[in-house]
Amino acid sequence: MSGAYGMAASRPLSDETAAMATGAVETPVRALSVDRLTLTDFRSYAHLRLDCGPASVILTGANGAGKTNILEAISFLTPGRGLRGAPLAEPSRRDAGEPAASGRLWAVAARINTPDGPRDLGSGRGIHEDGGRQRRRVHIDGEAVSTQAALAEVFSVQWLTPAMDRLFLDGATARRRFLDRLIVGQDAAHSGRVLAYGHALRERARLLRGQASADGAWLDALEDTMAAKGVAVAAARIDLVGRLNAVAARPLGCFPGAELVIAGELESWLADGPALDAEDRLRDALRSSRIQDAVNGGAAQGAHRSDLIVRHLANGRTAAECSTGEQKALLVAIVLAAARMQAETRGAAPGLLLDEVTAHLDAERREALFDEITALGAQAWMTGTEAALFEGLQGRARFFTIDGGRVWES
Repeated sequence: MSGAYGMAASRPLSDETAAMATGAVETPVRALSVDRLTLTDFRSYAHLRLDCGPASVILTGANGAGKTNILEAISFLTPGRGLRGAPLAEPSRRDAGEPAASGRLWAVAARINTPDGPRDLGSGRGIHEDGGRQRRRVHIDGEAVSTQAALAEVFSVQWLTPAMDRLFLDGATARRRFLDRLIVGQDAAHSGRVLAYGHALRERARLLRGQASADGAWLDALEDTMAAKGVAVAAARIDLVGRLNAVAARPLGCFPGAELVIAGELESWLADGPALDAEDRLRDALRSSRIQDAVNGGAAQGAHRSDLIVRHLANGRTAAECSTGEQKALLVAIVLAAARMQAETRGAAPGLLLDEVTAHLDAERREALFDEITALGAQAWMTGTEAALFEGLQGRARFFTIDGGRVWES
């Protein structure tokens, strides 16, 4: 074993799980899973290698031990800024008092099991050839690729974190991002559309801040991009919500049925007529609101103004009106429904990153969650302070303890 990874006396796995983990038997791959994970200068880890196989992984240790850092590293194997939404330099390992923009270039690499065979993914922080500008580096099967959106063609994960416990109470931005991640699991191209729309939105706002010298032709081009990409994003959200509702409406054990609605003016335009008409309406709205948007910032209309509304079908209340425990159960139910749908449509369940997932779940719901993960065949990475919370996964998962920068199987 190399780096910070060490092996202690292991708790026995079931025969089937042990064989899968060691590669001793051939089993059909029904899920995307991390077979081997390597971190370099990532958060609290100078170097870490975990050989875990396709079984689910339980990470336990004290608060601040570095459990969430491992989940975040896996999330960087997909497009976007990871489960913490961190700027590119932030995950760089640094000593006490050292700034985040230190010279260390973090990297995450993994061997991924897929239905088409093993694939190698890499992601990290790089410096542009000019020596100043930072950039996201992405490699697939040893070859550099120009866009992080390509990762979604190979690997997909969904996650739940403690910060998401307020998803239904805080602003709409987090709910849109949550929905967009669910869509990427079904449609890998969606991440590229979202990134292109966001880039055009930011560039337009930058130009409008200096309105006196704004280039009208460039504004037209950016608004054309926002219209085309924004309508495509909205259409994908409408499509996903419609299909997901058919799955999420059915209660899963003690998890409630849920109804999702995507609400926004752009979505209403799509309901009223063809996509080309919605593009024209958004393009016209953007051009007529330039002065207002220059003062207020952003754009008054577009795909970034939509919201996701969720309703608890058993009690009829919106998620925002539900108790903390009910909101957690709704979130789990939606993620599991999306995973089931992805397993059916793409032939492989996504990976699941469940940080402190047992918070606000009683014993019955914990067991229901573990049973559904097993039924899906999904690989879940779960964290907690006590292994006893995951007792129902003994023999079905691999347990690792984290302490003082060391990780060992327990």
